[in-house]
Amino acid sequence: MIPDWIGWAREIQAAAQNGLLFAENHYDQERYAQLQRLAARMMAARTEVAAARIEHLFKGERGYATPKAGVRGAAFRDGRLLLVRETVDNGRWTLPGGWADVGLSPAQNVVKEFREETGFIVTPRKLVGVLDNHLQGHPPAPFHIYVHYFLCDIVGGEATLSRETSEIAFFAEDALPDDLSHDRVTQGQLLRMFAHHRDGGLPADFD
Repeated sequence: MIPDWIGWAREIQAAAQNGLLFAENHYDQERYAQLQRLAARMMAARTEVAAARIEHLFKGERGYATPKAGVRGAAFRDGRLLLVRETVDNGRWTLPGGWADVGLSPAQNVVKEFREETGFIVTPRKLVGVLDNHLQGHPPAPFHIYVHYFLCDIVGGEATLSRETSEIAFFAEDALPDDLSHDRVTQGQLLRMFAHHRDGGLPADFD
């Protein structure tokens, strides 16, 4: 579970964003903008991110506030799981994936992410789960996030680095890297990928 203060700040931000959408006069708009700045200050007070940067992120959100959607894919070769070392943020290991793009289904998004980040062509075989980052032990984040996890089969292509990835490798279950990108994936989630790979009859996980 994330700290209460993160949840409160997110709720204030969502209420402010929704208020800015429906506010009918300048005075109400200013009040909601003030709440948005307050939410940014709350998050900045206990993180290493400047309040101005968080406020900029919040201002970029338009329309009714909803959780953000992401995708991650698990592909295996000889019983080992494919991971990528990303070049952005912290340069640590994670499952291929990212934010879901408009115009593509979750499954189509994971196919795109695999192709762009690894060079492999995959076919999604099974939805492993839809998980709420709020409940999965990830570090605090400014937005509420749902991630769709897919079990995928490699059907073509070859390992190819991209501007987003500096390494591509397959790992055994008992030899997972220590330097995981915990913003994106946890060891517990990787172990669930192995479990679903061994037993295709497991039901999808969800929060």
